[in-house]
Amino acid sequence: MLKSLLHIIIAVVLTVLTQIGGIAWLLGLLFKRRLLGFVSCYFLLWCVAIVIAPFGNRVPLHCWQNDALQMQSWFYCAANRNYMDPELLAVLEDASLALQDHFPNAKVQVLEANFPFLNGFPLLPHLFHDDGEKVDLAFFYMKHGKSVGTKTPSPIGYFAFEKGTSNCPPVWLTMRWDLEWLQSLWPAMDLDEERTKRLIELLVSDERISKLFIEPHLVRTLDVSDPKIRFQGCRAARHDDHIHLQL
Repeated sequence: MLKSLLHIIIAVVLTVLTQIGGIAWLLGLLFKRRLLGFVSCYFLLWCVAIVIAPFGNRVPLHCWQNDALQMQSWFYCAANRNYMDPELLAVLEDASLALQDHFPNAKVQVLEANFPFLNGFPLLPHLFHDDGEKVDLAFFYMKHGKSVGTKTPSPIGYFAFEKGTSNCPPVWLTMRWDLEWLQSLWPAMDLDEERTKRLIELLVSDERISKLFIEPHLVRTLDVSDPKIRFQGCRAARHDDHIHLQL
């Protein structure tokens, strides 16, 4: 009974993290070598997702793509968090190429997008990444006044917050994590305001985009203005470590 409960918990956690991981874990239990069975089943389902997901109007941005647009971490690809609506992918491709007209070596980095299947299936901890129409993008950074390319303070692109004033009071039941204890652990990098601003301007100028979330203090710092630029609210995750974009 205890073993069965443990396997159920593992399956649930893997489903939350990767969508297909729970199924792979349960299938792996049929093998004599369960861990090897899980890895094999997961890889098979991962490959199947790449083939089948486009029929549900979601396509992946692969980690082996290393052009003007790329994934920030291999983990997001391995965990199936790199899927999006084809129209959203087209927006990102267009914006990344246009950005290189101004900054030839700039590469737009995608963080988490969506899972391959099922509208309404949330990409936790992102409650609203559930339909293929949302994606998070990394900021651009500098060190000693020079671009650091695709490096980010955080290895996953999240939780390295830019300093700035906030009007959000401390409340319970919130996704707005300040993680002050973590900030001093990140390597020192400065926001590349010029590249980040230009990327935001290119994105909001695209008629296919409906909203872009970023913290109000960064709106002022970057001096960007457009009705599509919104504040996500005080109970949602902070957006001074990444850009949230949606169709």
